[in-house]
Amino acid sequence: MAIKEGIRTGGRSARVQTSIHAAVRDLLQEQERSALSVPMIAARAGVTPSTIYRRWGDLTSLLADAAVERLRPDEPVDCGNLRDDLRTWVEVYLEETNSAPGREMMRDVVASSATLCSGKCLNIVRDQLQIIIDRAQARGERSPDADELIDAVVAPMVYRILYAESAPTLARMHQLLDRCLG
Repeated sequence: MAIKEGIRTGGRSARVQTSIHAAVRDLLQEQERSALSVPMIAARAGVTPSTIYRRWGDLTSLLADAAVERLRPDEPVDCGNLRDDLRTWVEVYLEETNSAPGREMMRDVVASSATLCSGKCLNIVRDQLQIIIDRAQARGERSPDADELIDAVVAPMVYRILYAESAPTLARMHQLLDRCLG
């Protein structure tokens, strides 16, 4: 089951989502992830378990959605040129996604049947890169598009964090970035 896309973004629905996300955050600070259950989260949020099941389908999808919302990044640093902006962004992204919470979030998103969570993750990354690209273009610099950067740099990073024996090194990520920039 996927997260329902047609749910209103304001009003009661937004308040319910906010309270459920807050319940997840609070419970994760109090106990291990493996101890969480939909009824426990529902009780903390003041909703019925059916509200969570109707919206998210299962616990994994809820945890993925809450993690994506929690890990929404700040605006990328402006270093004054495209190469340095992207190198800085790659360093931060590698550090955050390779952290314990970052790996947990990615595992939740991958395990979730909610394609909307994956779409949110992709859109967050694309938006971050587009900010950097727009700055570079305003300075007169040429840049690959966001999807090229995702395919050439972000995708290999995420794949290795999730499936390799160890995360890629920062030096390797800089090599991939330099190759993409030409």
